[in-house]
Amino acid sequence: MHENWQLAAPIGPATDLWALGALLFKAVQGHAPYPEESTAELVQMVCAEPPAFAEECGPLRPVVESLLRQDPTERLDFEELSGWLRSLVRSAPEPEAGAHVVAAPPADPNRLPVIRRRGELVRRRRAGLPAHHGRHKRTARQARSPRSLGRMLLLLILLLLAAAVAYAMLFMPKSGNSGAAGEDRTRTAGEAGPAPTNSSTDKDKGTGTGGGANSTSGASSSAETQTSGPDAGSGFTLRDDPAGFRIAVAKGWTRTPGNADRQVVYSHGDFELIVVPGRDTAARFGSDPMVYQREKEGELQGYRSSSWATSSGLRTIQVGGRTMAEGQFTWTDADGRQLFVRNLAVLIDGRYHVVQVRGPEAQRDRVTQLYERASATYQYTG
Repeated sequence: MHENWQLAAPIGPATDLWALGALLFKAVQGHAPYPEESTAELVQMVCAEPPAFAEECGPLRPVVESLLRQDPTERLDFEELSGWLRSLVRSAPEPEAGAHVVAAPPADPNRLPVIRRRGELVRRRRAGLPAHHGRHKRTARQARSPRSLGRMLLLLILLLLAAAVAYAMLFMPKSGNSGAAGEDRTRTAGEAGPAPTNSSTDKDKGTGTGGGANSTSGASSSAETQTSGPDAGSGFTLRDDPAGFRIAVAKGWTRTPGNADRQVVYSHGDFELIVVPGRDTAARFGSDPMVYQREKEGELQGYRSSSWATSSGLRTIQVGGRTMAEGQFTWTDADGRQLFVRNLAVLIDGRYHVVQVRGPEAQRDRVTQLYERASATYQYTG
Protein backbone atom coordinates (compact mmCIF):
# COMPACT_ATOMS: atom_id res chain seq x y z
CA MET A 1 0.00 0.00 0.00
CA HIS A 2 2.86 2.39 0.77
CA GLU A 3 4.28 1.98 -2.73
CA ASN A 4 0.96 2.80 -4.32
CA TRP A 5 0.63 5.97 -2.24
CA GLN A 6 3.91 7.19 -3.72
CA LEU A 7 2.37 7.21 -7.21
CA ALA A 8 -0.90 8.95 -6.25
CA ALA A 9 -1.91 11.84 -8.51
CA PRO A 10 -2.31 15.32 -6.98
CA ILE A 11 -5.75 16.43 -5.80
CA GLY A 12 -7.57 18.43 -8.47
CA PRO A 13 -10.45 18.35 -10.95
CA ALA A 14 -9.65 14.75 -11.93
CA THR A 15 -10.15 13.73 -8.29
CA ASP A 16 -13.54 15.48 -8.20
CA LEU A 17 -14.56 13.62 -11.35
CA TRP A 18 -13.57 10.29 -9.76
CA ALA A 19 -15.68 11.14 -6.68
CA LEU A 20 -18.63 11.99 -8.96
CA GLY A 21 -18.28 8.60 -10.67
CA ALA A 22 -18.29 6.84 -7.28
CA LEU A 23 -21.40 8.83 -6.26
CA LEU A 24 -23.26 7.89 -9.47
CA PHE A 25 -22.21 4.24 -9.09
CA LYS A 26 -23.56 4.08 -5.55
CA ALA A 27 -26.74 6.03 -6.37
CA VAL A 28 -27.71 3.80 -9.30
CA GLN A 29 -26.46 0.37 -8.21
CA GLY A 30 -27.24 0.73 -4.52
CA HIS A 31 -23.71 0.02 -3.25
CA ALA A 32 -20.28 1.63 -3.50
CA PRO A 33 -17.69 0.43 -6.06
CA TYR A 34 -15.23 -0.20 -3.19
CA PRO A 35 -15.67 -1.25 0.45
CA GLU A 36 -16.01 1.81 2.68
CA GLU A 37 -15.46 0.33 6.13
CA SER A 38 -11.71 1.05 6.21
CA THR A 39 -9.98 4.11 4.74
CA ALA A 40 -6.68 2.24 4.35
CA GLU A 41 -8.38 -0.63 2.52
CA LEU A 42 -10.26 1.85 0.31
CA VAL A 43 -7.05 3.66 -0.70
CA GLN A 44 -5.27 0.35 -1.33
CA MET A 45 -8.00 -0.96 -3.61
CA VAL A 46 -8.36 2.34 -5.51
CA CYS A 47 -4.61 2.38 -6.25
CA ALA A 48 -4.14 -1.33 -6.96
CA GLU A 49 -7.36 -2.71 -8.43
CA PRO A 50 -9.80 -1.61 -11.14
CA PRO A 51 -13.30 -0.65 -9.94
CA ALA A 52 -16.32 -2.91 -10.18
CA PHE A 53 -18.20 -2.94 -13.48
CA ALA A 54 -21.25 -0.66 -13.52
CA GLU A 55 -23.43 -3.37 -15.07
CA GLU A 56 -26.71 -2.04 -13.69
CA CYS A 57 -26.20 1.61 -14.62
CA GLY A 58 -27.82 1.25 -18.05
CA PRO A 59 -27.05 4.20 -20.35
CA LEU A 60 -24.90 5.74 -17.59
CA ARG A 61 -22.52 2.76 -17.55
CA PRO A 62 -19.85 4.15 -19.96
CA VAL A 63 -19.93 7.49 -18.14
CA VAL A 64 -19.55 5.95 -14.68
CA GLU A 65 -16.80 3.51 -15.72
CA SER A 66 -14.87 6.30 -17.48
CA LEU A 67 -15.00 8.51 -14.37
CA LEU A 68 -13.70 5.64 -12.18
CA ARG A 69 -10.60 4.90 -14.27
CA GLN A 70 -7.38 4.75 -12.25
CA ASP A 71 -5.39 6.95 -14.67
CA PRO A 72 -6.65 10.57 -14.28
CA THR A 73 -5.67 11.35 -17.89
CA GLU A 74 -8.10 8.70 -19.20
CA ARG A 75 -11.15 10.14 -17.44
CA LEU A 76 -13.74 12.33 -19.10
CA ASP A 77 -13.19 16.05 -18.65
CA PHE A 78 -15.95 18.46 -17.63
CA GLU A 79 -16.95 19.37 -21.19
CA GLU A 80 -17.16 15.76 -22.37
CA LEU A 81 -19.13 14.76 -19.27
CA SER A 82 -21.62 17.63 -19.74
CA GLY A 83 -22.13 16.57 -23.36
CA TRP A 84 -22.76 12.96 -22.34
CA LEU A 85 -25.33 13.97 -19.72
CA ARG A 86 -27.19 16.36 -22.05
CA SER A 87 -27.34 13.64 -24.70
CA LEU A 88 -28.73 11.16 -22.18
CA VAL A 89 -31.41 13.62 -21.06
CA ARG A 90 -32.51 14.33 -24.64
CA SER A 91 -32.64 10.66 -25.62
CA ALA A 92 -34.34 9.42 -22.43
CA PRO A 93 -37.59 7.56 -23.34
CA GLU A 94 -40.96 8.44 -21.87
CA PRO A 95 -41.84 6.21 -18.89
CA GLU A 96 -44.11 3.31 -19.75
CA ALA A 97 -47.33 2.63 -17.83
CA GLY A 98 -46.59 -0.19 -15.43
CA ALA A 99 -48.68 -2.75 -13.64
CA HIS A 100 -49.39 -0.34 -10.77
CA VAL A 101 -51.48 2.08 -12.88
CA VAL A 102 -55.12 2.09 -11.68
CA ALA A 103 -57.75 2.52 -14.39
CA ALA A 104 -60.12 5.46 -13.96
CA PRO A 105 -63.80 4.65 -13.28
CA PRO A 106 -66.20 4.97 -16.23
CA ALA A 107 -67.49 8.47 -16.82
CA ASP A 108 -71.13 9.30 -15.97
CA PRO A 109 -72.86 10.01 -19.32
CA ASN A 110 -75.51 12.12 -17.55
CA ARG A 111 -72.91 14.52 -16.10
CA LEU A 112 -71.17 17.24 -17.99
CA PRO A 113 -67.36 17.30 -17.67
CA VAL A 114 -65.85 19.96 -15.44
CA ILE A 115 -63.18 22.01 -17.21
CA ARG A 116 -60.44 23.29 -14.92
CA ARG A 117 -57.20 25.06 -15.48
CA ARG A 118 -54.01 23.10 -14.78
CA GLY A 119 -53.10 23.30 -11.12
CA GLU A 120 -56.53 24.53 -9.97
CA LEU A 121 -57.68 22.97 -6.71
CA VAL A 122 -60.93 21.03 -6.60
CA ARG A 123 -63.24 22.36 -3.89
CA ARG A 124 -65.67 20.21 -2.05
CA ARG A 125 -69.28 20.79 -2.98
CA ARG A 126 -70.67 19.58 0.31
CA ALA A 127 -71.12 22.29 2.93
CA GLY A 128 -68.92 24.59 0.88
CA LEU A 129 -65.80 23.31 2.61
CA PRO A 130 -62.44 24.14 1.03
CA ALA A 131 -60.27 21.36 -0.30
CA HIS A 132 -57.49 19.93 1.89
CA HIS A 133 -54.38 21.51 0.47
CA GLY A 134 -52.06 19.25 2.48
CA ARG A 135 -53.59 16.04 1.08
CA HIS A 136 -53.42 17.45 -2.44
CA LYS A 137 -49.69 18.19 -2.04
CA ARG A 138 -49.01 14.73 -0.69
CA THR A 139 -50.88 13.12 -3.55
CA ALA A 140 -48.99 15.19 -6.12
CA ARG A 141 -45.69 14.34 -4.48
CA GLN A 142 -46.49 10.62 -4.43
CA ALA A 143 -47.55 10.76 -8.08
CA ARG A 144 -44.24 12.11 -9.36
CA SER A 145 -43.05 10.14 -12.34
CA PRO A 146 -39.64 8.42 -12.57
CA ARG A 147 -38.80 10.82 -15.39
CA SER A 148 -39.11 13.86 -13.09
CA LEU A 149 -36.94 12.14 -10.49
CA GLY A 150 -34.35 11.40 -13.16
CA ARG A 151 -34.34 15.04 -14.19
CA MET A 152 -33.82 16.12 -10.60
CA LEU A 153 -30.87 13.70 -10.31
CA LEU A 154 -29.27 15.03 -13.50
CA LEU A 155 -29.84 18.61 -12.32
CA LEU A 156 -28.08 17.77 -9.07
CA ILE A 157 -25.16 16.29 -11.02
CA LEU A 158 -24.87 19.40 -13.20
CA LEU A 159 -24.87 21.58 -10.07
CA LEU A 160 -22.05 19.47 -8.62
CA LEU A 161 -20.09 19.86 -11.85
CA ALA A 162 -20.61 23.63 -11.79
CA ALA A 163 -19.38 23.75 -8.20
CA ALA A 164 -16.29 21.69 -9.11
CA VAL A 165 -15.49 24.01 -12.02
CA ALA A 166 -15.91 27.07 -9.80
CA TYR A 167 -13.61 25.51 -7.20
CA ALA A 168 -10.99 24.77 -9.85
CA MET A 169 -11.13 28.32 -11.23
CA LEU A 170 -10.98 30.02 -7.82
CA PHE A 171 -8.62 27.84 -5.78
CA MET A 172 -6.39 25.87 -8.17
CA PRO A 173 -2.95 27.42 -8.96
CA LYS A 174 -3.14 30.02 -11.71
CA SER A 175 -1.06 29.60 -14.87
CA GLY A 176 0.76 32.88 -14.43
CA ASN A 177 4.49 33.23 -14.05
CA SER A 178 5.02 29.56 -13.29
CA GLY A 179 3.17 28.57 -16.45
CA ALA A 180 5.27 30.95 -18.51
CA ALA A 181 8.39 29.52 -16.96
CA GLY A 182 7.20 25.99 -17.72
CA GLU A 183 6.49 26.94 -21.34
CA ASP A 184 9.92 28.51 -21.64
CA ARG A 185 11.44 25.41 -20.07
CA THR A 186 9.76 23.02 -22.50
CA ARG A 187 10.79 25.19 -25.41
CA THR A 188 14.48 25.53 -24.52
CA ALA A 189 15.39 22.47 -22.44
CA GLY A 190 18.05 20.44 -24.18
CA GLU A 191 18.11 22.58 -27.34
CA ALA A 192 21.57 23.49 -28.58
CA GLY A 193 21.84 27.01 -29.94
CA PRO A 194 24.11 30.03 -30.19
CA ALA A 195 25.31 31.47 -26.94
CA PRO A 196 23.40 34.63 -25.91
CA THR A 197 25.02 38.01 -26.20
CA ASN A 198 26.92 38.69 -23.00
CA SER A 199 27.86 41.99 -21.46
CA SER A 200 30.89 40.50 -19.76
CA THR A 201 32.79 37.19 -19.75
CA ASP A 202 34.86 36.07 -16.80
CA LYS A 203 36.49 32.92 -15.57
CA ASP A 204 35.03 31.24 -12.51
CA LYS A 205 37.67 31.59 -9.84
CA GLY A 206 36.01 29.21 -7.35
CA THR A 207 34.83 31.90 -4.94
CA GLY A 208 31.83 29.85 -3.76
CA THR A 209 31.23 29.16 -0.11
CA GLY A 210 30.59 25.43 -0.35
CA GLY A 211 32.95 23.10 1.45
CA GLY A 212 33.77 19.43 1.95
CA ALA A 213 32.88 17.18 -0.97
CA ASN A 214 31.27 20.10 -2.81
CA SER A 215 34.40 22.32 -2.91
CA THR A 216 36.01 22.85 -6.29
CA SER A 217 39.62 23.08 -7.40
CA GLY A 218 41.07 26.04 -9.24
CA ALA A 219 41.82 23.92 -12.33
CA SER A 220 38.22 22.78 -12.79
CA SER A 221 36.86 26.28 -12.17
CA SER A 222 39.18 27.95 -14.66
CA ALA A 223 37.90 25.68 -17.46
CA GLU A 224 34.36 26.98 -16.98
CA THR A 225 33.00 30.10 -18.69
CA GLN A 226 30.80 32.24 -16.49
CA THR A 227 28.47 34.76 -18.13
CA SER A 228 25.93 37.15 -16.70
CA GLY A 229 23.25 37.79 -19.27
CA PRO A 230 19.56 38.69 -19.51
CA ASP A 231 18.54 35.01 -19.76
CA ALA A 232 20.10 34.07 -16.43
CA GLY A 233 17.77 36.16 -14.29
CA SER A 234 18.46 38.27 -11.23
CA GLY A 235 20.85 36.56 -8.82
CA PHE A 236 21.85 33.89 -11.35
CA THR A 237 24.79 33.31 -13.68
CA LEU A 238 24.60 31.60 -17.07
CA ARG A 239 27.46 29.09 -17.20
CA ASP A 240 28.94 27.22 -20.16
CA ASP A 241 30.02 24.02 -18.44
CA PRO A 242 32.99 22.05 -19.85
CA ALA A 243 30.86 18.89 -19.59
CA GLY A 244 28.95 20.14 -22.64
CA PHE A 245 25.93 22.10 -21.45
CA ARG A 246 24.79 25.63 -20.58
CA ILE A 247 22.67 26.35 -17.48
CA ALA A 248 21.72 29.16 -15.08
CA VAL A 249 23.27 28.74 -11.61
CA ALA A 250 22.78 30.93 -8.55
CA LYS A 251 25.67 33.31 -7.97
CA GLY A 252 28.28 32.19 -5.46
CA TRP A 253 27.68 28.45 -5.92
CA THR A 254 30.63 26.07 -6.23
CA ARG A 255 31.08 23.41 -8.89
CA THR A 256 32.21 19.84 -8.30
CA PRO A 257 33.75 18.09 -11.33
CA GLY A 258 32.04 15.03 -12.78
CA ASN A 259 32.08 12.06 -10.38
CA ALA A 260 31.88 8.30 -10.95
CA ASP A 261 28.17 8.67 -11.75
CA ARG A 262 29.02 11.32 -14.37
CA GLN A 263 27.21 13.97 -12.37
CA VAL A 264 28.15 17.65 -12.40
CA VAL A 265 27.15 19.18 -9.06
CA TYR A 266 26.75 22.86 -8.17
CA SER A 267 26.14 23.43 -4.47
CA HIS A 268 25.73 26.03 -1.78
CA GLY A 269 24.90 25.19 1.83
CA ASP A 270 22.06 22.65 1.96
CA PHE A 271 21.14 23.08 -1.72
CA GLU A 272 22.44 21.12 -4.71
CA LEU A 273 21.98 21.41 -8.47
CA ILE A 274 22.78 18.06 -10.15
CA VAL A 275 23.19 17.84 -13.93
CA VAL A 276 23.71 14.58 -15.84
CA PRO A 277 24.36 15.35 -19.53
CA GLY A 278 23.47 12.18 -21.45
CA ARG A 279 24.80 9.37 -19.27
CA ASP A 280 21.97 6.83 -19.79
CA THR A 281 20.71 5.66 -23.18
CA ALA A 282 17.18 4.89 -24.37
CA ALA A 283 18.48 1.64 -25.86
CA ARG A 284 19.19 0.38 -22.33
CA PHE A 285 16.54 2.13 -20.22
CA GLY A 286 13.65 2.48 -22.69
CA SER A 287 12.25 5.48 -24.50
CA ASP A 288 9.64 6.59 -21.92
CA PRO A 289 11.07 9.44 -19.79
CA MET A 290 8.34 9.01 -17.16
CA VAL A 291 9.19 5.33 -16.61
CA TYR A 292 12.89 6.20 -16.59
CA GLN A 293 12.38 8.97 -14.03
CA ARG A 294 10.15 6.96 -11.73
CA GLU A 295 11.82 3.54 -11.86
CA LYS A 296 15.37 3.74 -13.24
CA GLU A 297 16.98 7.17 -12.85
CA GLY A 298 19.94 6.90 -10.51
CA GLU A 299 19.47 10.39 -9.08
CA LEU A 300 16.09 9.28 -7.63
CA GLN A 301 17.35 6.05 -6.04
CA GLY A 302 17.06 7.70 -2.61
CA TYR A 303 13.35 8.23 -3.26
CA ARG A 304 12.83 4.60 -4.18
CA SER A 305 14.87 3.30 -1.22
CA SER A 306 13.52 5.60 1.50
CA SER A 307 11.06 4.33 4.07
CA TRP A 308 9.28 7.68 3.89
CA ALA A 309 8.77 9.11 0.40
CA THR A 310 6.12 10.91 -1.63
CA SER A 311 5.76 12.09 -5.23
CA SER A 312 3.50 14.61 -6.95
CA GLY A 313 3.25 16.74 -10.08
CA LEU A 314 4.35 13.88 -12.34
CA ARG A 315 3.76 14.78 -15.98
CA THR A 316 5.10 14.02 -19.46
CA ILE A 317 5.83 16.90 -21.86
CA GLN A 318 6.29 16.65 -25.62
CA VAL A 319 7.67 19.65 -27.51
CA GLY A 320 9.05 19.68 -31.04
CA GLY A 321 9.43 15.90 -31.23
CA ARG A 322 11.32 15.84 -27.92
CA THR A 323 9.90 14.07 -24.86
CA MET A 324 10.60 14.93 -21.22
CA ALA A 325 9.18 14.13 -17.78
CA GLU A 326 9.22 16.09 -14.54
CA GLY A 327 8.07 15.56 -10.98
CA GLN A 328 8.34 16.59 -7.33
CA PHE A 329 9.69 14.15 -4.76
CA THR A 330 10.34 14.04 -1.02
CA TRP A 331 12.31 11.48 0.98
CA THR A 332 14.50 11.09 4.03
CA ASP A 333 18.21 10.77 3.26
CA ALA A 334 20.82 8.70 5.12
CA ASP A 335 21.42 11.56 7.60
CA GLY A 336 17.73 11.77 8.51
CA ARG A 337 17.12 15.01 6.61
CA GLN A 338 13.83 15.46 4.78
CA LEU A 339 14.60 16.51 1.22
CA PHE A 340 12.41 18.24 -1.35
CA VAL A 341 13.50 17.51 -4.93
CA ARG A 342 12.42 18.91 -8.32
CA ASN A 343 13.49 16.67 -11.21
CA LEU A 344 13.53 16.89 -15.03
CA ALA A 345 14.50 14.02 -17.37
CA VAL A 346 14.87 14.91 -21.08
CA LEU A 347 15.44 12.44 -23.92
CA ILE A 348 17.81 14.02 -26.50
CA ASP A 349 19.13 12.00 -29.45
CA GLY A 350 18.60 8.71 -27.63
CA ARG A 351 20.21 9.82 -24.34
CA TYR A 352 18.71 10.99 -21.07
CA HIS A 353 19.70 14.37 -19.60
CA VAL A 354 18.81 15.05 -15.97
CA VAL A 355 18.41 18.42 -14.22
CA GLN A 356 17.68 18.06 -10.51
CA VAL A 357 17.58 20.51 -7.58
CA ARG A 358 17.62 19.29 -3.96
CA GLY A 359 17.07 21.20 -0.76
CA PRO A 360 15.44 21.06 2.68
CA GLU A 361 11.78 20.09 2.62
CA ALA A 362 10.98 23.20 4.67
CA GLN A 363 12.33 25.47 1.87
CA ARG A 364 10.25 24.29 -1.08
CA ASP A 365 9.90 27.78 -2.56
CA ARG A 366 13.67 28.25 -2.85
CA VAL A 367 14.11 24.80 -4.41
CA THR A 368 11.37 25.60 -6.94
CA GLN A 369 12.97 28.95 -7.81
CA LEU A 370 16.36 27.35 -8.44
CA TYR A 371 14.82 24.49 -10.44
CA GLU A 372 12.75 26.73 -12.70
CA ARG A 373 15.75 28.85 -13.68
CA ALA A 374 17.98 25.81 -14.23
CA SER A 375 15.47 23.77 -16.24
CA ALA A 376 14.35 26.77 -18.32
CA THR A 377 17.92 27.60 -19.41
CA TYR A 378 19.46 24.13 -19.79
CA GLN A 379 20.92 23.56 -23.25
CA TYR A 380 23.06 20.65 -24.39
CA THR A 381 25.99 22.03 -26.35
CA GLY A 382 27.78 18.73 -26.95
